[in-house]
Amino acid sequence: MKVLISTDIEGVAGVFHAEQVRAGNGEYERARAWMTGEANAAVQGAFAGGATEVLVNDSHGGFRNLLPDQIDERARLVLGKPRYLGMMGGLEEGCDAVMMVGYHSRAQGCGILAHTINSFAFARVTINGRELGEAGLYGALAGELGVPVILASGDDVFIEETRPLFPQAQWVQTKVAHGQGSGVTLSPAAARRAIAQAAEQAVRNAGQAVPLRIGGPIECRLQTQSPALADLFCMWPSLERVDGVTLRFEVQTMQAAIRTLNSLAAMSFMLR
Repeated sequence: MKVLISTDIEGVAGVFHAEQVRAGNGEYERARAWMTGEANAAVQGAFAGGATEVLVNDSHGGFRNLLPDQIDERARLVLGKPRYLGMMGGLEEGCDAVMMVGYHSRAQGCGILAHTINSFAFARVTINGRELGEAGLYGALAGELGVPVILASGDDVFIEETRPLFPQAQWVQTKVAHGQGSGVTLSPAAARRAIAQAAEQAVRNAGQAVPLRIGGPIECRLQTQSPALADLFCMWPSLERVDGVTLRFEVQTMQAAIRTLNSLAAMSFMLR
């Protein structure tokens, strides 16, 4: 079995503040080491459960956060951007299952450092009327390729909102959110131990997992953080303005929806 581990940072144990997730300061350097440790725990658990190959996708920000010289040498890394599959980069190699490590709750939620794709630009994303965060969007992209999500880790808010999408997955709660930037966390060591155990069990039970599939046509509605961002995004002729801060577009696949959203996120840097 070939497993893809998609690793974000906001859901990692010990991470609560924006400085910890942005390059250029000591707080980030420590947090990226904890992120690397949780990725390694998932790698170790996956192999213990019977995986024959493991890919680790760096899925945060510029996709250059994990420390390659500290990753379990049995794994291969997916680094850098742009990439068409974004946080699911690596599925092109024919993976059988996905693990989401260090994920967070969706924008406008009560979770720690909650956002969806781009905290500056995106306030809410809905697919066919259902509001989704990054886990839901990318889990549906994996499902479109026939790949189920078998494990996810993050805070309690993330788990509560995401569990219904992947009912057969293993879940690891690394933190309890008391707000956007506060809460109670496991120690990094305890989080790594829990992730390793859950990853082993997830691989052993992978045959029970069902991919999340969202069939086309797909209507995506995006609520932006300001009218100026909606102005900018609607320069794209295929996007339709719904109101001052909302736009919509229709595509046939989740991959097309993800690629459009990521392109809009890149456009938003014009207004920063």
